[in-house]
Amino acid sequence: MRIFDPHIHMTSRTTDDYEAMYAAGVRAVVEPAFWLGQPRTSPESFYDYFDSLLGWEPYRAAQFGIQHFCTIALNPKEANDPRCRPVLDELPRYLAKDRVVAVGEIGYDSMTKEEDEALAAQLRLAVEHGLPALVHTPHRDKAAGTRRTLDVVRESGIAPELVVLDHLNELTVSMVLDSGCWAGFSVYPKTKMSEDRMVRILQQHGTARVLVNSAADWGRSDPLKTRKTADAMLAAGFGEDDVDLVMWRNPVAFYGQSGRLDLDEAKPDETSSFEGNSVKRGGE
Repeated sequence: MRIFDPHIHMTSRTTDDYEAMYAAGVRAVVEPAFWLGQPRTSPESFYDYFDSLLGWEPYRAAQFGIQHFCTIALNPKEANDPRCRPVLDELPRYLAKDRVVAVGEIGYDSMTKEEDEALAAQLRLAVEHGLPALVHTPHRDKAAGTRRTLDVVRESGIAPELVVLDHLNELTVSMVLDSGCWAGFSVYPKTKMSEDRMVRILQQHGTARVLVNSAADWGRSDPLKTRKTADAMLAAGFGEDDVDLVMWRNPVAFYGQSGRLDLDEAKPDETSSFEGNSVKRGGE
C-alpha cells in the first residue's frame, strides 16, 4: 500500500514518526505552513520557518524514504495580527520555490475582516503563481465558515479544481463537492473526523476529489491515521484500487497541478543520524 499524506505538520513530529510512517506505507507528504502554537512577534520568524520547510524538513524526511513538499502562506489565525501582515508582501519569493506545491494554509479562524482580506490576497497570489490553494475551514461555526469561504473562492476567479477546502465534516462535504472544489478531511484520535465516519462519507459521496489527511501536529494527533483509514476502507468493502485512489492518486492529482510534484522515490538511509538522536535501521 502506498500513501500520500496531503496535510501533516512534520515540524512538530519526531524521527520515530517518520520511521513508523514509512513502515505503514507513507511515501510522500505535504506540510502546510501553520500556526506554531504561540504568536509570532515579527515577520522574520516566519521566514526562518519557511526556510526550514524548504530545506531542513525535506532532508529529514528523505532519510526515512519519504518525499516532503510544502505549502506556504500567512495562516488565518495570524492574519489578525498587524505585526504579521508584512508576510503577505514576502510570499511571492517563497511561492516561486520548487518544493512549494500550493498556497496554504489560508482561510478562516474567527471570520474577521482581516481574515477576509488575507484570504482574498492569497487566492490572488495562487492565481498569479499558477498554484493550487489549501484552505482551512474554521473549527467554530463550520457550515457558515465554509459557505463564506466558497463565496470568496468564487469571487477570486481561481478555478475550483485548484482549491481544496480542508477539515470538512458531514455538514459541509456536499456544498464543497457541488462547488467543484476538492474536499479535505482530517482524521484525528478524538476530534474532527474518525476513520469510521470517513468511511461512511466515502460510501455516501464517493472517492472523487477527496483528500484524507492526518493533519498531525503538536497536539493530540496521529501521523498513522491515513493508514488506519485505508485499513478501515478495506474492512468496509472498498477495493485496493479505491484505497489507492484516495490515499495516493487523489493527492498526486491535486498537488500535481502545481507542476512541481517530483515523486522520484526517496531511499531511506540504513543509518540516519541527527543531532541528539541517532536512529539505526536494518536490525543493527
